Amino acid sequence: MSNNSNQLLRPSRVLHALRAGRSATCMKINLADPRVVEIASICGIDSVWMCNEHVPSDWTGIENQIRAAKLYDVDTIVRVEKGSYSDYIKPFEADSTGIIVPHVTSADEARQIVKWTRFKPVGCRPMDGGNAEGKFCAVDVKDYIDNNLHERFIIMQIESPEALENLEEILAVPGFDMVCFGPGDFAHLSGKPGQMKAPEVVAARGQVARLARKHGKYAMAAGMVESRAVLEREGHTFFSLGADVLGLADYVRTNVRNFVSAPSVGPKRGRNANRRRGPK
Repeated sequence: MSNNSNQLLRPSRVLHALRAGRSATCMKINLADPRVVEIASICGIDSVWMCNEHVPSDWTGIENQIRAAKLYDVDTIVRVEKGSYSDYIKPFEADSTGIIVPHVTSADEARQIVKWTRFKPVGCRPMDGGNAEGKFCAVDVKDYIDNNLHERFIIMQIESPEALENLEEILAVPGFDMVCFGPGDFAHLSGKPGQMKAPEVVAARGQVARLARKHGKYAMAAGMVESRAVLEREGHTFFSLGADVLGLADYVRTNVRNFVSAPSVGPKRGRNANRRRGPK
């Protein structure tokens, strides 16, 4: 890279850890305020995961959250809406480090995603360096392309029995980095809604992680549905530790419970509360 590009194009913190054989962490962010991203970053998380699949986020808000994360050298991931190539490359152009594509079910779909989101020679992604990812045309085109190919990542989410049947073929597709098993949707689509520890769901989770390693891909655990030791034995190395809304709800619920259960002496009365009033 040129000296200027070295200063402007950041490497992926998550990929650096995983390639070195270490684990990496993530926090899902449902709230739109960039300050939530800052709080998670200050607390030492490696990456934050925003969502366009289930959350009514707008692109200006997501771009501001990405900026907040970069202040602390924290990676950002956007779970995209299922759609056209524009839906998949827009997070990258806003300078997200990675994307999660939900409900990938076939090798053909995985190949199409790679084609849309990787530059040549891996894919055929359209190019526009005049954005945050391309540093508004302030970096060399070659450096811009190299950063996309080596420091940006794509996660395919496996969330259905159909996807599990095609898992080997999906994982054999070159050009993407990780898979993430979705236990909630898999349980639902298997006729076990809410039962993320049902035997068939647990078996599928382990199968996804095991086969990911076989095919040279990393496995991301979507939530700590088991202990770290169990998930690591299955082959997971990238861990989503929870979500901002869960943490906020736990904090408020705990404080309310502690307040309600604390001893009370009742409301205090004023000094003259019991004094008889004379005639007006």
